[in-house]
Amino acid sequence: MTSTATPGTLASTSIRARKHIITMAAKGGCFIGAAFSCVDLLTVIYSRFLRIDPNDPRNRERDFFILSKGHAAPALYAVLAERGFFPIERLAHHLSANDFIYWHPNTRIPGVEMNTGSLGHGLSVGIGVALSAKLDGSFTRVVVLLGDGELQEGSIWEAALVAASRKLDNLTAVIDRNRIQANLQTEDLSPLEPLREKFSSFGWSPRTVDGHDLSQILSTLNEVPFQHGRPSVIIANTVRGKGIASLEGRVDKWFVEFSDEEAKRAVEELEEYYR
Repeated sequence: MTSTATPGTLASTSIRARKHIITMAAKGGCFIGAAFSCVDLLTVIYSRFLRIDPNDPRNRERDFFILSKGHAAPALYAVLAERGFFPIERLAHHLSANDFIYWHPNTRIPGVEMNTGSLGHGLSVGIGVALSAKLDGSFTRVVVLLGDGELQEGSIWEAALVAASRKLDNLTAVIDRNRIQANLQTEDLSPLEPLREKFSSFGWSPRTVDGHDLSQILSTLNEVPFQHGRPSVIIANTVRGKGIASLEGRVDKWFVEFSDEEAKRAVEELEEYYR
């Protein structure tokens, strides 16, 4: 079941999700930069693309989403709560010993398909789900969101070869291309470019989008699969910390813990940014 959310509703949802992330950053801290760079992508994927019912999240005919860059879990939790998988009030349990809303995704949270955090594994699991769906004759689609720094893992490229060889056109990889991994630029460590051409040479059908343009993300997802018999990859150009000007593009703002006063100022800055 997909939502009928309008572009205006999507924008409101992504802003509310950012506010939830700020609140989590004031309760023990979180990887706010990575969460803010992909929250728009998650908002569209869950609101307008995935066929999944919050009231029946384990339905066998559902689509699958895997957040391979697990440290962006606050964005996933926030969007799942906004989508109705669990009460928004539960986000206040972030890092509580009495709940499972931690720094990485946990399958005890409704809507989470895979425990992630160790980078480089999500795509391989997604391939397994997509291949199983093909063998079963199912219409299940699989979306895996990867960090660009995660692409430094050799397992990603081994998986990319397998997906193409099995012609998994029910599989879509979305790359959160914020160009920063941990505390340095990706291109200063081990350059990834030309990324689009690399995926194409591995047998994938690539598209490039503005990862913060909700309408562009939606229109691109609606064209999946881009080519029959080939897995699709969306390279989403994003900004770490998008929405809080003082955090945007900061290599030193990977993990952030706000005081209550700092969180209040961050919300004010966010509201001013999107006014």
